[in-house]
Amino acid sequence: MDSRKPVKAVKDVVEAAAEKMAGVLTSEVPGAPGSAPPTVDEPTTPHDPLPPKAEQGAPEARTPTGATTGAPTTANGQQGAFLTTSQGARLRDTDHSLKAGPRGPVLLQDHHLREKITHFDHERIPERVVHARGAGAHGVFEAYGTAEGVTKAGFLRKGRTTDVFVRFSTVLGSRGSADTVRDTRGFATKFYTDEGTFDLVANNIPVFFIQDAVKFPDVIHAGKPHPDREIPQAQSAHDTFWDFVSLHTEAQHHTMWNMSDRGVPRSYRMMEGFGVHTFRLVNDAGETALVKFHWKPKLGVHSLTWEETQMLGGMDPDFHRRDLYDAIEAGAFPEWELGLQVFPDTPEETFAGIDLLDPTKIVPEELAPVQPVGRLTLNRTPTNFFAEVEQVAFHPGHLPPGIDVTNDPLLQGRLFSYVDTQLTRLGGPNFSQIPVNRPHAPVNDMLRDGFHQQAVHAGVAPYRPNSLDGGNPFPAGDGDGAFVDVPVTVAEAPKVRANPVSFDDHFSQARLFWLSMSPVEKEHIIRAYTFELGKCHHQAIKERQLRCLANVDPVLCAEVATGLGLPAPEPTVPLADVAPSAALSQVGRQWPADGRTVGIVVDPARLDDVAEVRRAVFGAGMVPLLVAPHGGTVGDLPVQRTFATGRSVEFDVLLVAGAPAPAPDALPARDAKAGAADSANVDPRVLLMVEECWRHAKAIGAWGAGVTVLRQAGVTGTPGVVTGDSGGEVLAAVQRLMAAHRVWERFPATVA
Repeated sequence: MDSRKPVKAVKDVVEAAAEKMAGVLTSEVPGAPGSAPPTVDEPTTPHDPLPPKAEQGAPEARTPTGATTGAPTTANGQQGAFLTTSQGARLRDTDHSLKAGPRGPVLLQDHHLREKITHFDHERIPERVVHARGAGAHGVFEAYGTAEGVTKAGFLRKGRTTDVFVRFSTVLGSRGSADTVRDTRGFATKFYTDEGTFDLVANNIPVFFIQDAVKFPDVIHAGKPHPDREIPQAQSAHDTFWDFVSLHTEAQHHTMWNMSDRGVPRSYRMMEGFGVHTFRLVNDAGETALVKFHWKPKLGVHSLTWEETQMLGGMDPDFHRRDLYDAIEAGAFPEWELGLQVFPDTPEETFAGIDLLDPTKIVPEELAPVQPVGRLTLNRTPTNFFAEVEQVAFHPGHLPPGIDVTNDPLLQGRLFSYVDTQLTRLGGPNFSQIPVNRPHAPVNDMLRDGFHQQAVHAGVAPYRPNSLDGGNPFPAGDGDGAFVDVPVTVAEAPKVRANPVSFDDHFSQARLFWLSMSPVEKEHIIRAYTFELGKCHHQAIKERQLRCLANVDPVLCAEVATGLGLPAPEPTVPLADVAPSAALSQVGRQWPADGRTVGIVVDPARLDDVAEVRRAVFGAGMVPLLVAPHGGTVGDLPVQRTFATGRSVEFDVLLVAGAPAPAPDALPARDAKAGAADSANVDPRVLLMVEECWRHAKAIGAWGAGVTVLRQAGVTGTPGVVTGDSGGEVLAAVQRLMAAHRVWERFPATVA
């Protein structure tokens, strides 16, 4: 028998994993860490690596130069049943270093020790300066064909499907920061088109802090932790940020968005995306148009409350990552429509008086509707987070034929910055050969050598013209699908460091955003400004930012000034006369509840309707989490959270199916939450959960004995609190409330 032959995989383990891979199980709560359940005892029978989980994917198996290999995506993963060195030599032991006797010194010849430790020492690459904290997923983009009249980009032709990889991120925090901080979010999409890679590097806010890329180091240095103490982490509530934006007033529009609920999204799945810049499209006839890119989420645009973000930062700093990956595992695949705002390509490059090259301005959708051109679906999670999410490299200059850049001065600087960043972060010029970055189009680029070169280039003449390689590679002709740099006329002008006069308006669109908000959203903006400025040390910075707010709106300025204990200044410029845009508000529409999380508090002594309600929640495409006094099971139902481990912020809505008595661990000395309420009849942590959900404007429902819990919490009869005779009746009423995301009428606003 050949001793090198891998041992056959353990049949029952592999078959169990394969069964799960056959389809997403909608009746299982997501979150299991592996593709097969573990055994109590350590496995000792060798077998091949388990397959990935059903929802996991990996970069398509391609060569460094873009050719398909026919290999499965698992070909890049571990192979065989036995532990080996990086060169494939099987290892007998990885628990003990090679020593001169059991108590002797470690020997230099221990090549396994040196290889293992050396690799470990270099496992980390420099994190991104911005967007360090991120999450990503694989998916597919399906084109509607509605963009064919404005661009010849092949991936937007009717019926085309294109593989994508999307990375979401926060801007300011380090890799170890929390997901739910107040910050701008990145929404970067890599389209693996057959005409070359297209990177749409977007944000969840459609405008930027600055108009020119030369200011990018300034705004990031201002927003990052103070350099002397390296605090505060992942937030803008500090002096350097507000010092900068109150002086560099072109930042006021973006700051207004960031202080709104857009700065604390409920989920990546419920977040809009914007290309920020204006791009130029060219169609088959050579005609051009200017466009802005938009991502519109299927589930609508929703946010966390401020208290929820604080609680989640402590109890689950990975909340957005977990939400994304659990939704994909549960089969509630996140979806967005890609839309275009299309404008005539005029010499002035303006529309309705708005300068399209100014990245601090939007064009309201009422003036230029967003036209849907395709659908993005994320359906696979990464197989390896580092290999894919950390090593993925985006660049706004990765463009297919039919899409070109404009002279937006922020975009122009990004065209340089992104490549320059990857050279250091990913260790050299061959970052495009990392599997997640490999194009799905043939590559023949004449670029050679360098760190981490993985291609094995043939030929002797990587230059043009040549005859030794038969002239290969050849320039693409007019009919060969070459990228076209649109021949835009560049006016003769003196070399200057200046912006157009149209860039000087820094307040009108901030006022447009404020006036477009609903009363409850205005309350949240006031609170955000008051909190952030209240964290600043220097009074002068607070007073200076109040001057900026006075130029946006007197009510906003006065309310924030009151919270800071300062007088409200008068405006220094005339208040802009602008028409509100309904598209900017998150409130007032109805949305699907796909993938939402439903907490169900149960009393083990009374499980009336619970099994039926749990099945109905799964059937509606949502995820039920049973919350009980103890783990394990209640009846024959699995418990996902206990009163000690569960918290209201995990749930989109709460159903109370009983009135559980205090559990044995409801002791303030053991669980601080157990002292949050005084009750001899109901576990105080259940009352706390109800009170928190009520404060966070979530829908709450109860039936049977659960009604007494709501009564004891003092929330019955208030908006968004439902009671009924059965669980099915209550769930149906709660589902109707969920379509609006929150029950904001529970807390009437004081500003109009």
